Amino acid sequence: MLKHKVIPIALLASLACSLPVYAAPHPSDGAFDNKIVKRIKVDNIYETIDYLSKQPRVAGTKAEHDAAKYIEKQFKSYGYDTELQPFEFSSYKEPDRVSLSVSGYEDTEWELGNFTYGVSGQASGELVYAGLGRESDLEGVDLTGKIALIQRGEISFGDKVLNAARAGAEAVLLFNNSSGVINGTLGGPNDDFVPVLALTKAQGEELLAKLEAGESLTAAVEVEGARIEDSTSYNVIATKKPDKKKSTGQIIVVGAHHDSVEGAPGANDDASGTATTLELARVMANMPIDTELRFVTFGAEENGLLGSYAYVESLSEEEIESTVGMFQMDMVGSRDAGKLIMYTVDGEKNIVTDLGAAAGSRLSETVNYGREGRSDHVPFAEVGIPAALFIHAPVEPWYHTPEDSIDKISKDKLQEVAEIVGAAVYQIARPDTPALENARVAPKKVEYDFEERELE
Repeated sequence: MLKHKVIPIALLASLACSLPVYAAPHPSDGAFDNKIVKRIKVDNIYETIDYLSKQPRVAGTKAEHDAAKYIEKQFKSYGYDTELQPFEFSSYKEPDRVSLSVSGYEDTEWELGNFTYGVSGQASGELVYAGLGRESDLEGVDLTGKIALIQRGEISFGDKVLNAARAGAEAVLLFNNSSGVINGTLGGPNDDFVPVLALTKAQGEELLAKLEAGESLTAAVEVEGARIEDSTSYNVIATKKPDKKKSTGQIIVVGAHHDSVEGAPGANDDASGTATTLELARVMANMPIDTELRFVTFGAEENGLLGSYAYVESLSEEEIESTVGMFQMDMVGSRDAGKLIMYTVDGEKNIVTDLGAAAGSRLSETVNYGREGRSDHVPFAEVGIPAALFIHAPVEPWYHTPEDSIDKISKDKLQEVAEIVGAAVYQIARPDTPALENARVAPKKVEYDFEERELE
């Protein structure tokens, strides 16, 4: 159940007497935006992405810990109070061996992918197409003792596998809806999973064509050596407190996740968000504020938002009530992704999207909003903190692949997101804006629309 913000009665009375539903635009909004924009150095962001994406930063590994220590060192160099917040989790060891054989394809070398939290096992049986693996797709489909062929899209990988397993499938072949091999996660350990392998779009469509033509196919799937291990990941927290005499008592969180998936250097996902978070921290390090700023990079996002859940669980009730907005940046630099959008968990506008849309309208163009979870804004929303995910959608074709590298990064997109998020955050944090106004309404009424835009 979501917790609701509690606002003191005195402040509510003040709002009723002095503030309209939407406050008029401040005459110096543009000047304050320039204070942010002129200080942003996009080359800093690009170089940090380049440094972090030299190798994958899988949660629980030395590479991820090294990345967290590097990020903390950068925050410290800007003058922030920092904390490396450890948390324990169950990590996934990739299988030592995967194999697939299909009748009539004896000489085929399959281009196979694995899923984080996939289980070991062997299975063979008739291959049956099960659509997108939704419950509605499986109504009336007998998968008992069979191998399910499922297409990517609409619901999570984990739900596809669980739905097929509940329908009796012994294993799942999941094929892509775009080029390349899927490198995804099932979301977390589950004893009900059956072995699953990923196929390319071309491979899956070829098998589907044969099934639709009435041909009978049998498949054998083998996954060996996959297992769950106890590991430690880290959040990196950097805090800048305002002068006590000027403090509004409010907190703003700006975040990104610093881990990546196995085999992917994670330049866009999410070294781009991490590097932009670092640059905004640098820009605001010496700027006057009346609101506490917390810049946080999360570990183990790819394992199920584990870092952001650990961070939110560490907050006191007072901290939760005082946090007026959470800005999450995930995959904000790919040259081949779509336009910027702001996603909220419930698909409703909030103070974060209001501020983001207003900043966008002042700096470039208004940014629309949509409904989507799947990133570190989710745990904040679940405790009642207004939160939104800033991301370009649809995402690039090589998301979660070895091709997520620095050469695919657009400095223009990095600049755009840094300016919009930076201006939106400083709209709250700067000393000339009343505390309650920022907690309740946008600083400027801007029309922006809901979009049904899928991430992939």
